[in-house]
Amino acid sequence: MQVDRTEVIRTCINPVYSKLFTVDFYFEEVQRLRFEVHDISSNHNGLKEADFLGGMECTLGQIVSQRKLSKSLLKHGNTAGKSSITVIAEELSGNDDYVELAFNARKLDDKDFFSKSDPFLEIFRMNDDATQQLVHRTEVVMNNLSPAWKSFKVSVNSLCSGDPDRRLKCIVWDWDSNGKHDFIGEFTSTFKEMKGAMEGKQVQWECINPKYKAKKKNYKNSGIVILNQCKIHKMHSFLDYIMGGCQIQFTVAIDFTASNGDPRNSCSLHYIHPYQPNEYLKALVAVGEICQDYDSDKMFPAFGFGARIPPEYTVSHDFAINFNEDNPECAGIQGVVEAYQSCLPKLQLYGPTNIAPIIQKVAKSASEETNTKEASQYFILLILTDGVITDMADTREAIVHASHLPMSVIIVGVGNADFSDMQMLDGDDGILRSPKGEPVLRDIVQFVPFRNFKHASPAALAKSVLAEVPNQVVDYYNGKGIKPKCSSEMYESSRTLAP
Repeated sequence: MQVDRTEVIRTCINPVYSKLFTVDFYFEEVQRLRFEVHDISSNHNGLKEADFLGGMECTLGQIVSQRKLSKSLLKHGNTAGKSSITVIAEELSGNDDYVELAFNARKLDDKDFFSKSDPFLEIFRMNDDATQQLVHRTEVVMNNLSPAWKSFKVSVNSLCSGDPDRRLKCIVWDWDSNGKHDFIGEFTSTFKEMKGAMEGKQVQWECINPKYKAKKKNYKNSGIVILNQCKIHKMHSFLDYIMGGCQIQFTVAIDFTASNGDPRNSCSLHYIHPYQPNEYLKALVAVGEICQDYDSDKMFPAFGFGARIPPEYTVSHDFAINFNEDNPECAGIQGVVEAYQSCLPKLQLYGPTNIAPIIQKVAKSASEETNTKEASQYFILLILTDGVITDMADTREAIVHASHLPMSVIIVGVGNADFSDMQMLDGDDGILRSPKGEPVLRDIVQFVPFRNFKHASPAALAKSVLAEVPNQVVDYYNGKGIKPKCSSEMYESSRTLAP
């Protein structure tokens, strides 16, 4: 499973990445990690057209115990080239707050003959062992000696490891297309000093080039860098929202298209075996049993799509499997299982495989929830399907719309179909866009083929399927500036009793 990827650094053979990867460390597990470096073509950020430069495998325990691990990058066939990768581990303290900073500059030195400098700013954290860690690199402002860089957000942890007095080194460069950027100047500061820009004030520093300062008698500076804004944003965790009373509303949608095979035939994916649950039931129970712990009323809406339904036998892509359109809810996961088993003989499996209607149906409920401006309900839609979906354009449109709502979509592919289209919906390889080109606001889709977990425990499937949900919940509410319903003080006392 891909955890994350860094930013792309153009035209550089010794890149230092500012992106941090956050991974949970479990002492009792061997957590194998693989790092891959790819050379990405300039017009496409997906990995399909990228050149593989090398990979490195290790365990998280190795990195943690050494804190800094350097290993050769191995090419295909495990041959080592001259390249190496260095990974540095640091434990995150409990401070998840992040800070928003906005810098501009004035009268920077001109490094270009025929035009003005193209400045960008880098901020480094000075570590206890005298090394420095890149925290953020701004965009380049072309042809401008008084640039205003876009504001950016960075966690307080990565900026200063939670220590407001830790030294920060800031360097201004003149960008060059060949990757050999010209040094303009530098200054040092601390987060404590930057906080001076919090109440609408400005903090400024002289940007110094030490070589010029040593050589030129009347040298003042190579420009002034100004911090216009420093805002601290409180970050709340998944547990903050759940303990604050946020309910997970779990909805199931099941594929009843003809490609599943006649349910009376033992080869069918919908065959009800007397002793062995089919893949639909296994996936439903594995995921549902975890979600139900976060839903106080334990009532789950359950829908089907792609079948002709009684009494008229018209095709429907969002019918209640209990055939009660006014109340599609089933009591507990067991209620969903029973409704599924009893509806099978009454349906005529048909097609096509359209999932946009069911995404839109749940999005409508999630949309009504946004009116409360509270973190009270977050919607998870579990779609169980056996094949390639036929309304891809509408589905992409529906997902882009849903990415603005308190909602996540989990798709489990049942059977042995070619699910390569589904991987596209899971925005891990580039950004999913609607047919009109609008990008998703958040990555809300997780796709997992059930066949990868056929011989694994249900817990392994559930863990893979639900891995991204806590972050998706946090990203949505924090992005909207919505705090947990109960303040942390109210449940701080109960927190110590939590398992």
